[in-house]
Amino acid sequence: MNDFLVKYLNNIIDVPFTLKSNNKETKIGNGKSEFTVALNGEISKKELLLSTSLALGEAYMDKKLELNRSLYEVLDLFIGNIDKFISDRKSLKKLIFTSLSRKNQKEEVSSHYDIGNDFYKLWLDDSMSYSCGYFQSENDTLYQAQINKVNHILDKLCIEKGMSLLDIGCGWGFLLKQAAKRGIKGYGITLSMEQYNKFKADIKNEGLENVIDVEIMDYRDLKKLNLSFDRVVSVGMIEHVGRGNYEEFIECANSVIKPGGLFLLHYISALKEYPGDPWIKKYIFPGGVIPSLREIIDIISEYGFYTIDVESLRRHYNKTLLKWRDNFNKQKDKVIDMKGEKFYRMWDLYLSSCAAIFNRGVTDIHQLLMSKGVNNSLPMNRIV
Repeated sequence: MNDFLVKYLNNIIDVPFTLKSNNKETKIGNGKSEFTVALNGEISKKELLLSTSLALGEAYMDKKLELNRSLYEVLDLFIGNIDKFISDRKSLKKLIFTSLSRKNQKEEVSSHYDIGNDFYKLWLDDSMSYSCGYFQSENDTLYQAQINKVNHILDKLCIEKGMSLLDIGCGWGFLLKQAAKRGIKGYGITLSMEQYNKFKADIKNEGLENVIDVEIMDYRDLKKLNLSFDRVVSVGMIEHVGRGNYEEFIECANSVIKPGGLFLLHYISALKEYPGDPWIKKYIFPGGVIPSLREIIDIISEYGFYTIDVESLRRHYNKTLLKWRDNFNKQKDKVIDMKGEKFYRMWDLYLSSCAAIFNRGVTDIHQLLMSKGVNNSLPMNRIV
């Protein structure tokens, strides 16, 4: 057994486990082994010293690593130690710190969201919502949790009939379609052609042409719209903006909100300002960066936004991801037929690791509700 690998894994994984290679088993840690890792190929020292997540993630994708226990359960045991993971940021500079240009960011967004609507339909619920649900009951289905989430957001925004609502990063449009039922006029923007095409078709099929519009648009073009909105929402989009562009994002949102209007920002957050994980950036979200809660709150105050409410939905996202993963694995054969086994293992690792990092508090998710300037007409008590 490779002594370096044993010491390396022992430093990261603080629960006892068994490492199996060439029919030889090595027990690591004290106590009953929690799981067994079977090594079916070599993981070089160079790869491990470059990036823990890249080395182990790629080994799993290539079936060099096999587990005798649920991938999520194994990751949940040690992913809280992610600060011990090695990442040579100098060598990985081009991967970790990508261009913030419009052209590059559009390509990065498309690389994830334009995989194909047929793929996402396999495992998302009927709402085609690809963000954290809100579970009001232990027995809520994924679809019900997404309805709950949208209603939770609209209630916080104090939506009233006749108001206008902008959704920055509108996805497949479920939030705006639900808001239309409350009598609003909606406008959505996205950079994903797949999302745009489906949302545009839904608007026509559901007879919503007079109340909802959607455009392919970079958020930086909002200032050119010559429009203003009573309410603005952005769900799971600022993670694609990139550190260095947060100020411009908030400035652009500010430019289209009416005085006294409300802005709800729903996003994955971090305790501190990290540049991001190399494996996630290479295979799942190129250019993705998770803002910290404090840096966003610091920025919004500079643009005259008053913070009304801050809510953590961390445990809701853990549950959402586990339901997605369950759906995804039920469609394993179809995913493999569609995309190949390596792709299947890559996405299973993505969904499992994200569920674990939310469960262990490595990342959080926050909803920030703010007003543009002082708004004394809002309810004095917490809205929801």
